[in-house]
Amino acid sequence: MKHLKLFLAVVGLTLCFTAGAQSQDAMRLNEYLVINTDDFQDDFGQQNAWIELFNSSYGTVDIAGCFLSDDPDNLKKYAIPGGDVLTKIKPRQHVIFWADNQPYRGTFHVSFDLAGAKEIIFTKGDGKTIIDRIPVKHDLGENVSFGRAEDGIGSVDGSGEGWNVQPRTSPSTNNALIDKAAKPDRMKAIDPYGWILALTAMSVVFLALILLYFIFKAIGNANIKAGKKRSAAAAGTDVKASAYGETPGEVYAAIAMAMHLYQQDDEGHDEESFVVTLHHTDRTYSPWSSKIYTLRQTPSLNKRR
Repeated sequence: MKHLKLFLAVVGLTLCFTAGAQSQDAMRLNEYLVINTDDFQDDFGQQNAWIELFNSSYGTVDIAGCFLSDDPDNLKKYAIPGGDVLTKIKPRQHVIFWADNQPYRGTFHVSFDLAGAKEIIFTKGDGKTIIDRIPVKHDLGENVSFGRAEDGIGSVDGSGEGWNVQPRTSPSTNNALIDKAAKPDRMKAIDPYGWILALTAMSVVFLALILLYFIFKAIGNANIKAGKKRSAAAAGTDVKASAYGETPGEVYAAIAMAMHLYQQDDEGHDEESFVVTLHHTDRTYSPWSSKIYTLRQTPSLNKRR
């Protein structure tokens, strides 16, 4: 059991390191600008050359410990420091490094510039494995960048397809414009007269009402059954024993007998059906509320003669 736990721990650590290495492989050199005279400014308000990295994966990548360089003979020229939460690049997001040769200004200021650089190289934390590299063009002109036509897509050396001179610089944003019409405009194009929206809204309302009807009906039936069971339990009878539910059989027998007697011609029934006879009384009090009838009567002795 002990050896099994040790094996699982080793496998887990291996998977973690492998996943970390694979996630760093998802980083791409995405765009760069050599001559910056009227473009993006750094956090010190200065305009310098910049390099853009892009996380092409759908997971967060920590680039702390990786290297940036302009010299293939010195891949460890600038080590991206650890301990900075901003080095954790979120999925499909960009990060800008300033090539101003002033690394003391912070994590994202590298120790070289692009004025005389031949290429930009991004290397793993081992300082040997090159993840991406791109040659530097010095004939782009002022405020003209070079990068991938679409973020993260294209060769890993900048010489193949997928790279071009950018029609506009796009630091920390998508290289390709994503022009999507607003939802109201798209809905207007699909349904110019509003019939689809009206029918959809009405369908939703009526379906909701039908659903509520069945729900309340089911709740009502359940409450009725529960009430019958409680009544039967209180009366000591079984609801299932009679098809008529709570009504005893004696009641139906009495009703049947009364109907039978009503149909008989020779039975003496009250001729004044549906007539109520009130007898006048001279008493000024109601005998029903009289206390006389509640008093104990004095016993009397009747002697026979």
